[in-house]
Amino acid sequence: MDFQVWDLPGQIDYLDPDFDAESIFGGVGAMIWVLDAIDNYMEPVSRLTETILHLQHSYPDIKYSVFIHKVDSLTEDFRDDTMRDVHQRITDDLYDAGLENPPITYYGTSIYDHSIFEAFSKVMQGLVPQLPTFEALLNTVSASCRFEKAYLFDVYSKVYIASDTTPIDMKAYELCADFIDIIVDLSEVYGWDRGKDQQDTDPSKAVAAPSAESFVSNIKGYHLYLKEINRSAL
Repeated sequence: MDFQVWDLPGQIDYLDPDFDAESIFGGVGAMIWVLDAIDNYMEPVSRLTETILHLQHSYPDIKYSVFIHKVDSLTEDFRDDTMRDVHQRITDDLYDAGLENPPITYYGTSIYDHSIFEAFSKVMQGLVPQLPTFEALLNTVSASCRFEKAYLFDVYSKVYIASDTTPIDMKAYELCADFIDIIVDLSEVYGWDRGKDQQDTDPSKAVAAPSAESFVSNIKGYHLYLKEINRSAL
């Protein structure tokens, strides 16, 4: 899967009729709109509704995600109130403009935990047409191996492309993401080529194995098993 992330600077006026929107939005599958939860978000919300209304006619297949960022700075009650307020304002503004049930999802994010990876994971999953197949396969793996939870991760971004259909445990997900960092780094140094007989493997050539595999037990009550499918997924 080939995903590209484009950062669109705020000074670009893509609502200008003379702007070549096709060059930017022609191949877009999802748009992520980031709001600052601790700042005045009235103007960004208004700008977002203008953007959706501007693009909806020409690019109806774009999915929109709103990242309400820096929610770690808010109390739990205020965080819920802020997310509810953002959601209600956007929904009301679009409804008043004649757009009902827009394809928008909302996530509270922070750089101080793994919520940003969780949010990106959900955005990516919305772009994967094979997601139901992946989920069914991971359900089979979990049932056959008696796993509590199974994920299919993209190694480099640490977002998960799919998981089985049991509820997400954020603590377990955070452990898995940290585990990936450690194992992938170590496999570049201490890995060996499992495609050869271990007795015949030259230690000087046993670096950077084609795949990584590891099992650890009782980390904060969890048992983790990692198996690398290829150099970009596990």
